[in-house]
Amino acid sequence: MPLQLPTAPVKAEAASPRTLIIYGPPKIGKTTIVTALEDYLLVELEPNGAAYVDAFKVQLDNILQIAQLEDAIKSATKKPKVLVVDTLDQLEAWSEIEATRRYKQSVMGKTFGGNSVIELPKGGGYFFLRNCFYEYFNRFRMLAPYTIFIGHIKDSLLGEEGKEVASKDLDLTGKVKNIACAYADAIGRAYRDKDGKLKISFNTTDSANCGSRCPHLVGKTLEFSNPANTNDWKQIYV
Repeated sequence: MPLQLPTAPVKAEAASPRTLIIYGPPKIGKTTIVTALEDYLLVELEPNGAAYVDAFKVQLDNILQIAQLEDAIKSATKKPKVLVVDTLDQLEAWSEIEATRRYKQSVMGKTFGGNSVIELPKGGGYFFLRNCFYEYFNRFRMLAPYTIFIGHIKDSLLGEEGKEVASKDLDLTGKVKNIACAYADAIGRAYRDKDGKLKISFNTTDSANCGSRCPHLVGKTLEFSNPANTNDWKQIYV
């Protein structure tokens, strides 16, 4: 059938972010607030990262266990509506390990004696890292209607007209970060204000990497209750 061009504006297919990234400093409550979600599953990648949080959670010890998670969700009577992956940093670290294992098993890498593909000359190893990260990042995204990836913050200094400007960004490697951000519908920076209230900002600035494709989140800074509740998340999932 030939392609038909629209004769009227096509309505939006989604309102809430299907893929959401929330990043911020450690120990400010990013993991805790997800327990106020409805029908969620917290997938913990870091050792004991959610040990002190009561949650619907599973612990993965390595990247190959993602296949077991896929099987468990497919066979579950009640499947999660929101999958929370904690953290993106650990997923990148595991992707590097898996990319190295695959490279060593390949024809071109059978004589490679290094500890990581990142050691390959001229940055060639980053190609294998990116491919591996992209694969598993998307496999997580396919497991539930909505996916939240939690990440840590990387503080850096950017020179701007002779000045040093603090920049707050996702703690991921160059193009790996680009992959994650490209597929995210919204990126929120979590922080505590001077009164200790947890907030998530979707306001893009020169010093903060955040924003949203969802109109109701563009430029917004949302406040979460202490403890967080279901209504807090209704600010994001409309």
